[in-house]
Amino acid sequence: MPTFQSNPVKPSKLARTVKRYPLLFGAPFCLIIVCASFGMQAFTQTRYDLQDRKIKQISDEQALGLGRAKKKLDIREEYFKLSAVSDHDWEQKRITRPPGLPEWGVPPTEPTVPKNVKS
Repeated sequence: MPTFQSNPVKPSKLARTVKRYPLLFGAPFCLIIVCASFGMQAFTQTRYDLQDRKIKQISDEQALGLGRAKKKLDIREEYFKLSAVSDHDWEQKRITRPPGLPEWGVPPTEPTVPKNVKS
């Protein structure tokens, strides 16, 4: 004989109903999923309609010829424009260092001692 019984001593009314009629709880769940799908269809259709309207506005602007006024980009032309600009018309100036900051490669004159170490 097993140690524990496979069935509880007195199952609840809900447990007996679920065991006897499993579709009683599964069918409403599936019904909610299907109805929600049809309900969300209206929202997604609105979304795509708005996107479609934006695309039509852009195509109307293109039909007016606003895109024809642009000049095509030529990478070689841009390269020659940039290389023609003189980059030798500036002078390097050194700024003054803040006080206490050593020059590169020169160690500080006084060793730094942490505040929490007692002499």
